[in-house]
Amino acid sequence: MSAVLKPPTLRQRVPSSDRLGQIALVGTALLLLVGLVAPLLLILSKALESPEGGGAGAFAAYLASPALLQSLWNSVWVSLLVTLIVVPLAFTFAYALTRSCMPFKGLFRAITLLPLLAPSLLSAISLIYWFGNQGVARDFWLALGFEGIYGAPGIVLAECFATFPHTLMILVTALTLADARLYEAADALGTRTLRRFLTITLPGAKYGLVSAALVTFTLVMTDFGVPKVVGGNFNVLATDVFKLVIGQQDFQRGAVVALLLLVPAALTFAIDHAVQRRQTATLSARAVALQPKPAPRFDRAMTLFCMLIAALMLAMFGMAVFASFATLWPYNLAPSLVHYVSGLVDAELGVAMLNSIELAAATAVFGTASVFVGAYLLEKTRGLETTRSLIRLMAMLPMAVPGLVLGLGYIFFFNAPGNPLNFLYQSMALLVLCTVVHFYTTGHLTMVTALKAIDPEFEAVSASLKVPFYKTSWRVTLPICLPTLLDVSRYFFINAMTTISAVVFLYSPDTKVAAVAILNLDEAGESGAAAAMAVMIAGVSTIVTLLYLAVGKLVDRRTQAWRSPAR
Repeated sequence: MSAVLKPPTLRQRVPSSDRLGQIALVGTALLLLVGLVAPLLLILSKALESPEGGGAGAFAAYLASPALLQSLWNSVWVSLLVTLIVVPLAFTFAYALTRSCMPFKGLFRAITLLPLLAPSLLSAISLIYWFGNQGVARDFWLALGFEGIYGAPGIVLAECFATFPHTLMILVTALTLADARLYEAADALGTRTLRRFLTITLPGAKYGLVSAALVTFTLVMTDFGVPKVVGGNFNVLATDVFKLVIGQQDFQRGAVVALLLLVPAALTFAIDHAVQRRQTATLSARAVALQPKPAPRFDRAMTLFCMLIAALMLAMFGMAVFASFATLWPYNLAPSLVHYVSGLVDAELGVAMLNSIELAAATAVFGTASVFVGAYLLEKTRGLETTRSLIRLMAMLPMAVPGLVLGLGYIFFFNAPGNPLNFLYQSMALLVLCTVVHFYTTGHLTMVTALKAIDPEFEAVSASLKVPFYKTSWRVTLPICLPTLLDVSRYFFINAMTTISAVVFLYSPDTKVAAVAILNLDEAGESGAAAAMAVMIAGVSTIVTLLYLAVGKLVDRRTQAWRSPAR
């Protein structure tokens, strides 16, 4: 009888498959602790220490310095101005795509995606060729009353180009989620167009507008490439970090500025999170999708507006392409490959391009696997509730951490002599880890959304049949989520190809990537070669995007037939 009443052993209480899942969950937590939390804590520690022992007093003294306050003010007002320009333009463009019957919607949408395929440096370089000291439209720029393109005007223009597609994607999603019945009721009541827009359209899209504004502000506030190339003597926080760390080797003050750079990003993230919690569903089970009706005058107006925006996009991108082939700007504009040869061969930057492709490929594979495993364990397994809460918090944190701040934290953490992980410093593996962590949040949220859509009965039935969770994941969950996995992988690849702020502090001569090479070429006065390298990055990103789309169609045919309606 005593043998019958003996409590079950740990092996009996926890199946081996569940123990394996818990071990993997702890591994995910360790990855985020090492790759995110520890570097951020080292930045805080470094900011509070001082060679003279000043500690917090030195921290407060530097916060009160006029130069820092001026850079902070410059960053804030430029970010606000770009937000005030981009959000209305992107909202109008999104409104044209979703609420009009204008032609060539797909073409206009594709053109607006061009800035995503190249580093933000491309827009700054293009502006120099348009309005710089030897720009083709320099006289026009001066006639507008500006003294030159360098400084705040150049930063604002270049950031508008770089942030527009990010803002547009959010607003297109917000405007797509509309219930046609509300508009039908308004028409039946004889509501005027303006009143319908103010009482139905804007309230329905207000959360999207808030998110778009916050994302735009944060992107401009934390961007490093554009102010570095076209900022001139106009200092912002992002360039201050770079100058203090790389130029002056002043890591303590660099850490102080990094913390300041972290504050606005964290605040906007917190505001966005609070706003999203108050958001209510706009589509019910009985909702009817809104289909725009032809309105000739309105459609023509929207077409003209989108043509103008698309023309500006093409002008910006096209100038960089043209300048990369011009033999000697502005004296010999005959097309040649001299800049590509000087960049890839003479400057030996072909290795940098190969490093970028290697970094992007490794980030796409390792990042997608990490995101899928972490999201699956959170959503589809049980146990270790405290660890789960910690992972959810850490998974959201990278969205509020600028790349420069993360890179600086990696210097403090991985370059510490007593750190057993010191061997990773300046290696390609560390660049991959930094890039994965930097873009972790978006991939994580995408995977969690996809996994939440899968009925938990799959796991319940598998558990009742004694099937380990990893077999269910391999046979059921993974095939269903393949399209989402491809989207996440493409997201990691493109961002790894174009990022500069996250890796600018971490590369070595053997691991220099193409985006950093663009920065070095521009500093050396080789603008043509810098433009050529930016165009090559955009070309690689475009080719890989097309390959992903082709693979996605194949995956849909082979694994997503269940989504098609039964005949």
